[in-house]
Amino acid sequence: MARKPRHLSPAERELWQKATSKDERLHPARVDPVEKLAKPPANPARPVRIQHPQFRVGQAAKGHARPHDIAPAIADQIARHPVQMDRKTFGKMRKGRLAPEARIDLHGMTIAEAHPELTGFILRAVARNFRLVLVITGKGKKKDEGGPIPVRHGVLRHQVPHWLNTMPLKPHVLQISEAHLKHGGGGAYYVYLRRRKG
Repeated sequence: MARKPRHLSPAERELWQKATSKDERLHPARVDPVEKLAKPPANPARPVRIQHPQFRVGQAAKGHARPHDIAPAIADQIARHPVQMDRKTFGKMRKGRLAPEARIDLHGMTIAEAHPELTGFILRAVARNFRLVLVITGKGKKKDEGGPIPVRHGVLRHQVPHWLNTMPLKPHVLQISEAHLKHGGGGAYYVYLRRRKG
C-alpha cells in the first residue's frame, strides 16, 4: 500500500535548503519535489462537462419484433442436403409420382412414443427391401403457452429428420424429402432407403 506524502514544516524546509544548497543535482532537468509540493498548480483543471442530447432507451430500435425461432425452417434445412439418389428418381419422388411402399402415421404421438415407432418401422421396411416409405408427422398445432421459453411449432416434424440422420437409422437412409401435397405436403416426409447389400 502506497504511503501518503508527508508535508514538510517550515523549519524542516529551511534545514533541507541549507543541506542541499552546496550540492549539485544529478538530474538538473527534474523538478525539485519540495518545490512541487510547495506550489499548488496555478490553474487547476476543471472537469469537462459533456452535453448529452435527450434520448429514450430503445428509440433507435426497429418497431417490429423478431420471431423467437431463428433456426431456418425445416423444409429449407432438408432442401439444402445434397441429392444422394438418382436425380431422375428424386424428381419423380418430389412430384409425387412414386408411390410409397409403406407408411407410418406418427400424428398425435408424443416424442417418447414416436421415436421407437419410427425406428421399428424403418428397420422393418429395410428388412422387407422397401425403397420408398412415407412418414406422416402432421404440421403441429400452433400454440403459445406464454412462457419465457418459446415452444417450437411441430415438434415431431422437426425431430423426425434428426432421428433419421442418427443411429441406428442413418446407415439405411439415403434421402429425406418433404412429401408432395397429395401425400401430406409439409406434414409428411418421403424417406428413400438404401438398397440392402447381399
